[in-house]
Amino acid sequence: MTKRLLQGSEAVAEAAIAAGCRFFAGYPMLPFTELLEQMASKLPAAGGVCINAASEIEGINMALGAAATGARAATGSCGQGLALMQEAIAELALNELPLVIFNMARGQQDYFQATRGGGWGDYRTITLAPKDVTEAVDHTQLLFHLADLHRTPVILYGDYVIAHSSVAVDVRPLAFPPTPPKVWALDGSMTGSGRARQIWTWAQGKPNTPGPGPNRAWQTIAEKYDHIAGIEARHEVAHADDADILLVSFGTTGVFVDRVVEELRAEGLRVGAFRPVTLWPFPGAALEAASRGCSHVLVYELNGGQMVDDVRMYAADRSVVRSIGGVSQDGSGMRQGALLDAAVLRRRVLDAVGLTEGAR
Repeated sequence: MTKRLLQGSEAVAEAAIAAGCRFFAGYPMLPFTELLEQMASKLPAAGGVCINAASEIEGINMALGAAATGARAATGSCGQGLALMQEAIAELALNELPLVIFNMARGQQDYFQATRGGGWGDYRTITLAPKDVTEAVDHTQLLFHLADLHRTPVILYGDYVIAHSSVAVDVRPLAFPPTPPKVWALDGSMTGSGRARQIWTWAQGKPNTPGPGPNRAWQTIAEKYDHIAGIEARHEVAHADDADILLVSFGTTGVFVDRVVEELRAEGLRVGAFRPVTLWPFPGAALEAASRGCSHVLVYELNGGQMVDDVRMYAADRSVVRSIGGVSQDGSGMRQGALLDAAVLRRRVLDAVGLTEGAR
């Protein structure tokens, strides 16, 4: 293991290249800009191409074209930029093209965007939300694998903390099982044969025969996402076996939850932690099991209340679910605000369960 001190954006860029990414296009928008700069610096040396697009819409459609050729490709922005990409994300999903999309978000207000989407049709996007740079490196490589495995767009939900934190990290290629050959790729090999391929999957069929048509094709895609939901949910849980209080968080808030849980357990409170690693598929069965018997399920997310909807849906007792987070941005609007603080979280936990400092 060789660790180097890297900023998060540089580490994620290296992880993408290690995973085989050879095309990247994006539009600079903080805090995604540094990732685009790192890809522009590093990707050509690996034999790839990085394009600073004139808009987010151009960036994702360039990446869509590269993905259609069979290349491992990616794009990204922050949540505002991803809002402009929603139509193309739907087209990627419904035409079964693999693409990795990096959301270096300006906070945690993009949960609905990542898990519900804004495009058309019956599709979802596998979304991983790392809690730190080390996990982001692994998640980046995993997402390229999952995109190819399931022929689908996928999202890495990062943020300013991950993009700008500098940590010692080992970026090395990870091994995954083989993925299906890309027999669908528009690689030019069928040109002039009368059997040229196209990426509209509802029109694809055997040579000189019609495809399944839109209805059956979209039914198949809906069935595919049902299958993904059953096998790709991931989570992290700690101290749930004896927990009376369960703290649920996602992404970088999880680091703060882990610290507060350990502090409060050392003081005698039966506190546990649950973190969905995949925001979609949401690990509902695991949350139901972890929350069984809890008197308090407290959701710590830095938004007006988004993931709390999924927690209420799956918690063993929805009546004990309560949000202890809130909208929290700094003055620039680029970073998390004052609520991302272990001391603040600690006070909110104690207030929620009717305790005060020194009262135990």
